[in-house]
Amino acid sequence: RPGRPLASASIIRIRRSPHAPQAGGPLACCTATAMMTSSKIQSALGLTVLFFFVALSAAFAPAAPPPRFVPPSNTRLRFFEGLDKAFEDEGPLGKGITVGKVQVAMQVSGRSMFATLESYARDDDIGSSYDDDYEEGYGDSHLSKMCHEICLALLRKSDSWISACSTSEWFKEQDMGKAESTHNLWADREACKFEKEYVPPEGSEPVEGKPTVIVVSLVIEIQGDETNFDRAGFSLADTKAVLTSIASDCRVEGGNCLNAFEVFWTPSEPTEVLTERETIADFPELITL
Repeated sequence: RPGRPLASASIIRIRRSPHAPQAGGPLACCTATAMMTSSKIQSALGLTVLFFFVALSAAFAPAAPPPRFVPPSNTRLRFFEGLDKAFEDEGPLGKGITVGKVQVAMQVSGRSMFATLESYARDDDIGSSYDDDYEEGYGDSHLSKMCHEICLALLRKSDSWISACSTSEWFKEQDMGKAESTHNLWADREACKFEKEYVPPEGSEPVEGKPTVIVVSLVIEIQGDETNFDRAGFSLADTKAVLTSIASDCRVEGGNCLNAFEVFWTPSEPTEVLTERETIADFPELITL
């Protein structure tokens, strides 16, 4: 019955037939020859009991769980990741396309920096207009001139810098759509930080504002990989090197290497004041110089 594992065990019994002759007869001798010895009987019994316990434990063991599905890993061995640029065509500023962002916070007391930014903000055709100063083809693009002059204006105010930062991402030439999407994404992220956009109308009387902190953000898409976007904010010299590289590269080939450029600054109203504490809260990526 259940609970007694040996109740149904198979045991080999060795017994003598009741019709067998007395011991010592010829048949008894043959029967004794065919019998198992006691040691063999014990060995056979042990094996039988062992197999029984194995079968019984397998019968009462819990069912094995179904095999767990393991999704394929997305990890790839990037043996040739560093060779992406090896097959790119070389341009005036290197290979591929670079999207970069540079932000500088400075302390200002006058309106000279604002006047430079506002004059370009009023020009609606700046992205598609060129200077007609070449005999053949287009002259310098107004977009590249704007980028160049804003970088120079920031460099001239380097004594007033309080913090800065920069980042960049490189794309292959065939991924120009991704580069443009990244540029638009970074620009939209900066635009979302402002409650409204304000540019003083042309001809309005200049208003002398109060001393304030101003944050200028540059978002750039430029051809090649040679423009320096590294380490702005790590030191005054590193920040100058980034802005100098942008100012020089954006004018290459009349500005045709500059695919896109956007500039944001806050505050824009002359009566508005931005403190250093507010700057840290709104622009946590800035690194104090």
